[in-house]
Amino acid sequence: MSREKELVKNTFLLSIGRLLPKASSFITLPILTAYLTKREYGTYDLIATLVMLAVPIATLQIQTAAFRFLIDCRDNKEECSVIISNIFIVTIPISIVVSIIIQFFFSEWNVYIRILIAVYFFLDTIQATIGQVSRGIGNNKAFSISAIIASATSMITVIVTVFCMKMGLLGVSIALVLSQLISAIYLIYKIDLFSYLSISNISTKCVKELLAYSWPMVPNNLSGWVLKLSDRLVITGFLGIEANAVYAVANKIPSLLSTAQTILVMAWQENASIAVEDNDADKYYTKMLDTVFNFMFGFTVLLIAATPIIFKILIRGDYAEAYFQMPILILAMFFCVMSSYFGGIYIAHKRTVNVGITTMIAAVINLAIDLIFVNMIGIWAGSISTLIAYVFLYVYRLFNCQKFQKIDINYKKQVLLVLIMIVLLISCFMQKTVLNIINIVAAVMLFGFFNKDIVKKMFHHHALRQRKRR
Repeated sequence: MSREKELVKNTFLLSIGRLLPKASSFITLPILTAYLTKREYGTYDLIATLVMLAVPIATLQIQTAAFRFLIDCRDNKEECSVIISNIFIVTIPISIVVSIIIQFFFSEWNVYIRILIAVYFFLDTIQATIGQVSRGIGNNKAFSISAIIASATSMITVIVTVFCMKMGLLGVSIALVLSQLISAIYLIYKIDLFSYLSISNISTKCVKELLAYSWPMVPNNLSGWVLKLSDRLVITGFLGIEANAVYAVANKIPSLLSTAQTILVMAWQENASIAVEDNDADKYYTKMLDTVFNFMFGFTVLLIAATPIIFKILIRGDYAEAYFQMPILILAMFFCVMSSYFGGIYIAHKRTVNVGITTMIAAVINLAIDLIFVNMIGIWAGSISTLIAYVFLYVYRLFNCQKFQKIDINYKKQVLLVLIMIVLLISCFMQKTVLNIINIVAAVMLFGFFNKDIVKKMFHHHALRQRKRR
């Protein structure tokens, strides 16, 4: 299978596993914003934030090593067994200890919620590790289905516990635990995880090799956490938990681009790692950059155009202030996605230190702007600092990556497309019906023009399917 077809296949599988869960989160959003108090919703968001922070620190990101190292030996089960066994001998005991500690961050809530938070952390860590193993051995289908199972379980549980039984934060906590538990059980069965685990394969040398690769990813993920989530902690600390709830809602629609980033990272890292030694790697990376930039531009302008409609349909309660943060955060997430393209090339060359350094610098910029301006401009500090940080991250990586991997970049085209996005974002911000209609028409035309090859292939594929049915 060609590199392009392999990338399309992986992207398709991972898209299903990410977009359907995102759709379910949008289905439950009206329930959560309507039936949770702002304090409860802000706490729920804080739980997710702290778990995202604790997992990479506690595990030294060793699960990322599982993915990268398994790619190189996925056809040799014995070598895979050695890597997987050593991954879990590190992950399991550490996650147990940290899961006990993390519940003390929520001492104001009752004991049942605290226990559920601890269990959620443990299961999230294990499920994430098994997921990386599944991807590493080439089973992206199982990885995606597990994500669908998790989201479906969470959605059903939220409807039952929050909407029907009015259990509030306790109901959400139960949903978090059940979603990770059932998803992990499915993955364990599907990839036959226990057949890879063996005490005899435990090796200090192997653990050291895995950690040598993974530990530089800890500051990278920590910095990524600062970039994405520190805004919420700063806003909570300075403005209160209700202000954090508003900012969390403001991130919901832009997070669709963040989902695209996750899909791109997972699919692109695998392809970039496989292609890194090819003779035409320069041309391949150049072609893919242009393709990804065009597609993400098209997807972003469509999201901008749809934002006024999505907001009115999905957001309930007193969250009108959140709308005005969304245009800024959408543009920020665009640059986040594009910086991830270069992150994939860093990973392909195993330059994990470079990934960490670039993300760390952007995180410092983000946090500094947050702390300096939050008292002056409120939650605007969060959205503006996020945009500035991601613009820096993209531009820095764009030039820094050229030091070890040649890529031909059309700078004029990129600047032009960014300016077009800014114009559409300003129109979206103004909340005028006429401008919203113009945005929709322009977005559809722009997506079609800059992604005409993709559109042609989609129509061609659809036509072939229709002929086969006849």
